[in-house]
Amino acid sequence: MSIGTMSSTGMTVRSPSKATQPQQHDMEDVELGSSHAAANTNRRNLKAKDSNIEELTPLITVGSGDGNKAASPRGPMSPNASGGAGERSNIMKSVIASTMYSGCSVGMVLVNKSLASSYNHLINGDLNILLVVFQAIAAVICVEFSKSMGWVDYPKFNFRTAQLWAPVNLLFCGMLFTGMASLEHNSVPMVTVFKNITNIMTTIGDCILYGASIEILVIAAFGIMLAGAVMAARNDADVTQTGLFWMLANCLCTSGYVLYLKYATKSVKLSKFGMVFYNNVLCSAFLFPVTVMNGEFSTFMNTKALHTVDYAVKNAFAGFVGFFLNFASLNCVAQTGPTTYAMIGSLNKIPIAIMGYLIFDSTISEETWTFISISLLGGFLYTIAKLREGTRKSGK
Repeated sequence: MSIGTMSSTGMTVRSPSKATQPQQHDMEDVELGSSHAAANTNRRNLKAKDSNIEELTPLITVGSGDGNKAASPRGPMSPNASGGAGERSNIMKSVIASTMYSGCSVGMVLVNKSLASSYNHLINGDLNILLVVFQAIAAVICVEFSKSMGWVDYPKFNFRTAQLWAPVNLLFCGMLFTGMASLEHNSVPMVTVFKNITNIMTTIGDCILYGASIEILVIAAFGIMLAGAVMAARNDADVTQTGLFWMLANCLCTSGYVLYLKYATKSVKLSKFGMVFYNNVLCSAFLFPVTVMNGEFSTFMNTKALHTVDYAVKNAFAGFVGFFLNFASLNCVAQTGPTTYAMIGSLNKIPIAIMGYLIFDSTISEETWTFISISLLGGFLYTIAKLREGTRKSGK
């Protein structure tokens, strides 16, 4: 059927809308959301019935699931331009995540140092693990309060989800215990040397497990920082077999914790605040029995000088900082990867040493200044490597 037909009395014009209007029974079979397919069918029917009518190409292409996009009057956007903008956004997110993690980590160390310097003289030994439990409980209270106020949201506690997240906490507990044991059997400079070896192990694991690329400058940065740690420990390099065992165990637990944390943040279907909730609930459940067995809990209960408002407020504040540190750590691993997370952890020793000197009158030895200077150089090279990597990706 043609739109216009010539008769002896003249031309009769028929309405295209009426000519192509579907029957009622056909309309009942059309599902919602299929208007685009129906329009294409109508155009093919018109063309088949009258080959003299050319099918008009739509000015605007309707987007669909196969990647079609609306036509722009300014023409198609350059892939390089859109890719560059996305890469710049990713770089900004990585910088923010790294800054948040570094600030929270330094703040947490300073708060715990304040607690230790204020109260450790009142007891025989220390309460390191019990402090972690107190702060984990405070973090759970913070995230639950945020949920009750409607600021954040995550599902209720689920045992299956807890099972998936449990390896993160088990590796964290292993990292905590082996770190304390290594400090008991080795000097701080030697532990620092092995911490830098841990960073190299984490980088290799990131490359093998997640396919991360390793720049030459990244290898140089880690090598320089390791050399600086060795130079700082040159006057205190005694290592026993027991100390070496605990340091190697700490390297494996720390590297495994960071690498599995990246896997968990991707595989466990939780928001970041949900991860903070499970992380602290499981941490409290795993570590509290340890404090009962090693006597820390009984020491706290029998030391009346610790049962003060000041001690409770400082622990609550430490838990508040820990709440943000949990979120910042998870976000940093998700945004930047295990390698950058490990590098930031190493560089955090620089502001901690300087802030400890300014706030707590801690002495900074010549070896520490050497380590700080060389670590700054390593951090500078690592930053250049990451900037070059970002520039290369945005240019693709």
